[in-house]
Amino acid sequence: MKKITLKVNGKKTKHELDPEEPLLYVLREEFKLSGAKYGCGLHQCGACMVLVDDQAEPTCMNSCEYFEGKDIETIEHLSQNNKLHAVQKAFFEAQAAQCGYCLNGMLISAVALLRNIPQPNRLQIKDALQQVICRCGTHVRFIRAVENAIAQKE
Repeated sequence: MKKITLKVNGKKTKHELDPEEPLLYVLREEFKLSGAKYGCGLHQCGACMVLVDDQAEPTCMNSCEYFEGKDIETIEHLSQNNKLHAVQKAFFEAQAAQCGYCLNGMLISAVALLRNIPQPNRLQIKDALQQVICRCGTHVRFIRAVENAIAQKE
């Protein structure tokens, strides 16, 4: 066990943790944040994504120690003052979620994309979202939702 300092959703906290414990488990158990989901456990499905220094990163395999000193933001932090984030609103309006299991990864990936490339083209949107597996086949609606979020910002 080791004292690990993590900055999650703007707050720095110290926890006595196994430094090899995956961040996903720490978020769910220590922080009681359940937005990131366990999917494949192999960094392949995207269900466990969080924003790390404004980049979408999986959390199911990387140790919590790896994330020390980084700014971690979860899906729970996207909405502020009871107001949905623009991307969340666009996904809702486009009815872009079906079963919802991949939704965390899709939203996190879309937000990361728009923070790094404010006006991405369709190919860049597809590339950003392809790191998340959706078994329901709603990728077309996800792409449309991201395009709608961009249009709302203009």
